Order: sequence, then structure tokens, then C-alpha cells
Amino acid sequence: MGLKMALKLIMLVIFFAVMIAIGFYCRKHATDVNSFVLGGRSVGPWLTAFAYGTSYFSAVIFVGYAGQFGWKYGIASTWIGIGNALIGSMLAWVILGRRTRIMTQHLNSATMPEFFGRRFHNDGLKLGASIIVFIFLIPYTASLYNGLSRLFGMAFHIDYTICIVIMAILTGIYVIAGGYMATAINDFLQGIIMLFGIVAVILAVLKTNGGFLEALNRLAMVTDETASSQPGVFASFFGPDPLNLLGVVILTSLGTWGLPQMVQKFYAIKSEKAISKGTIISTLFALVVSGGCYFLGGFGRLYGDSIDLASEGFDAIIPAMVSNLSPALIGLVVILVLSASMSTLSSLVMASSSTLTIDFLKGHIIKNMDEKKQLLSIRILIVIFIAISVVIAIIQYKGNITFIAQLMGVSWGALAGAFLAPFLYGLYWKKTTAASVWVSFLFGSGFMVCNMLFRSHFPYLLQSPINAGAFAMIAGLILVPAISLVTPKMENSFLDAAFSCYERRTEVPVKNDLGD
Repeated sequence: MGLKMALKLIMLVIFFAVMIAIGFYCRKHATDVNSFVLGGRSVGPWLTAFAYGTSYFSAVIFVGYAGQFGWKYGIASTWIGIGNALIGSMLAWVILGRRTRIMTQHLNSATMPEFFGRRFHNDGLKLGASIIVFIFLIPYTASLYNGLSRLFGMAFHIDYTICIVIMAILTGIYVIAGGYMATAINDFLQGIIMLFGIVAVILAVLKTNGGFLEALNRLAMVTDETASSQPGVFASFFGPDPLNLLGVVILTSLGTWGLPQMVQKFYAIKSEKAISKGTIISTLFALVVSGGCYFLGGFGRLYGDSIDLASEGFDAIIPAMVSNLSPALIGLVVILVLSASMSTLSSLVMASSSTLTIDFLKGHIIKNMDEKKQLLSIRILIVIFIAISVVIAIIQYKGNITFIAQLMGVSWGALAGAFLAPFLYGLYWKKTTAASVWVSFLFGSGFMVCNMLFRSHFPYLLQSPINAGAFAMIAGLILVPAISLVTPKMENSFLDAAFSCYERRTEVPVKNDLGD
């Protein structure tokens, strides 16, 4: 028993040591705001694609969502992973990648709120967006710790509080030291762990259940009258509830288009050429990691006898599935979930702290804020945000306060509902107005807060925060153009200058000129 524990601990120590070493190695490159927040806009396609993917898939997905939706929809939950790959990754890169990279550099914006302020020539929008980011990213950050408790309890018999404090401190060290470049390199390594880890775990779990076909046959025999009276529904193509499954696909896939920490990855990529390569890498990564994750969760009902769902909840499903694997594989699972959580945590605190510094404090609270002060502010805020997220997570865990858990559930929908439509239209459509952006901000965030507070008064289909978030995003896509058509337009000269960055120009050096 001691040898098995030692093996798991050695794996964990090596993992943490490498993360910290990378943070300090990147310290010399994080000397100004641009390099600290965006890596000097010189990050290659592999690092950017992996940074995008690892920020996308956290412990919430590996443990919480995979267990919950795998239980609800059976093997059909794999569609969520496929949607994440095709809509949340491939289409996001194709539609947003190039334009985001070009226009944000043209407008000299390092954050999403700063983009709104400069694209619509409205400082109020920048402040409004930064407040929404601050309010809803914090609980989202706290939710990352969900699922870690059971895995660590199973593998190391360590108290949950100690686990999240250690994880938070170590993540904070490498983010504060090396900035965006440190997180990007760590995301790459964490992404490799996630790729190999999820494949290894799937193969091991299927093997313990007699192989894929045998596991599928056993899943087809599972019945649950509360879910569906149809036999074999959990092994079917679309599962017991295709409509709600579609809501999950939309929220978890399309939602990434409006999340500040996700879109920020496009700001940092070094060139248009790199975007094409990054698109392929990111899509394949999501297909393996997210598709594999939900595919694994789809077999969760085979472990129904070893789980007391009423008292333990959905977070117990994935740990139950891996609890009988070898010590090396259990250690790999723990590191896999840690990788997913730390990469997402680093992205979120970077987005939160940079937004609050650049968009809220600079020029408004602190009038004369030079580069040195901005860097110091971002680093201090990283510490504060991580500390707040840890406190929220511990309070929620110890006190089981449902309000906090609900707030975590609506944060994704609120952010994506508020930002997706105005960001997308802002990149493509000159006629998008500041008024329509305000409407999207207020409707998206307001709708999700109302859903949290007055859920029982909503139509049955929208009582789920997942479906409500999907509705908020789609509503924004309709509201923004509708409001834009009836509200005052911006000056053509300003718009022409903003959109001129998309026009391709090739400069020929004088010595190569044909007339020379």
C-alpha cells in the first residue's frame, strides 16, 4: 500500500515541479503588459490551440458534466463532445480567429471589454463589460475545484481544503511569475497529459467491463422509468431526451464564442497562417478530450450499484469508474483532472485580473497608471481572485450553500449570453450599434440572474440553467441586429477606419520593385 501511494505522490510532485519551473523560466519574457497578458502577440499555433483546448475543458467537465450528462443521456452524451469539437473549437477558430486577431491588434485592445470600448467608441461599454466579467468569472473560477475533492479523497485520502489550497497556490505562482507565456507552455504540457490520460482511462474502463461491445450491451439492458420507458435508450443514438441534449450541446459549444478567457487566445496568436494550423489542432484536441470524456461518462450507469446518487451526487460517478484501476492510472487520472483545472484556472484569473486593471482601474480609479503599476496591479489581483475563488469553494463545500452552486451554474450562460452576439457582430457588421450591445449585456446577464432567483416561475424547458443559457445566447443573436436597425449609427469614417484592417496589403521592398 505504501509503494502504491509513493508512486502516486512522485507523479504529483514531478507534475507540480515542472509547472513551477516553466513559470520562472518565462519570467524574463513577462516584462510589460502586452507580453504578460498576451505573450507579445507572438504565440505559435500549437501553444495557442492547446491553450484554447485546456482552458475549455476543466474538472467541471471531466468529473461533473461527464458524470451528470453521461448518466442522463447515456452513450448519446458523446454528441456533446462532438459539438464542442465542431462548433466550440473548429467553427470558433474559423469564424472568430482571424478577425479577432487582426481587429484587436488594430484597435490596440488586450481584453474583451477593451475591444467593446474601442470598437464602439464607448467607454461605458468597457466599464459595463468589465463589471460583468468580474461578477461572473469569480464563481466560474470557484467551480473549477468541483470534482477534485472526491478524486483526491480516493487517491490520497487528503482533505479537500488542503487540496484546493495547494492547487491554487501553485497555479498562482506560475501565472504571477511568467504571465500568459507561462500559462501557454504549461497548457501545452497539461494538454498532452489530458490527451494520453483520457485515452488510457477509456481503454482501461472498457477492459474492466469486457470490452466496448460487451459494455454497450450491458448499458442497453439498463432501465430507468423516470428517464424513459423505452428499452435500451441509454445505448441509443440520441438517448432519452434529445431536446435537452441539444440545449447542452449549444451552451457548451456555442458558449465559448462569448467567453473572455477563450476569445483572448485569438488575440495572442502570432499570425493569420498560424490560425489555419491552430484550427486543425484545436479541433482534433477537442474531439479526443471532450468526445472521450463524455463517451466515458456515457457508461456511468454500469456503476449505479456502487454509487448512492441521492447522497453523493453526479460528481461520484467518474471517481467510482476509475477507483479500481491500477495506482499508476489513478495517479494519471488525478494529474489529468489537475491539469484540466489548473489550465482553466490560470486562464480565468488572467482574464479577470487583466480586465479589472486595464478596463476598470486604469484611467478611472487610478488616473496615471504606467506599465509598471499595471503589471503590479494584475499580479496583485491574480492573488486576490485566486484567494476569493478558494474561499467560495470551501464555503460551498463545507456549508453546502446552494446559492453559490447555482451562481456557478449560471455564470457561463450569463457571460456568453451577454458577450457572444455583440462580439460576433462587432467583428463582422459595421451597422452594429452601442445601444444593441448594451441591450445584449443587460438581457444576457439579467436573464440568467432572474433564472437563478426565480427558476420555478420560468417555463419548464427554461428552468434548467443550461437551457436558459442557450436561450440567452440565441436571443442575443436576434436582439443585436434588431436593435441596431432602429438605433443611431456610428460615423462612417470611424467604421471605415476600424474595418480597414481586414483589407489585405502586400508591401514590396524597393529593391525588389520591378521598376528598380
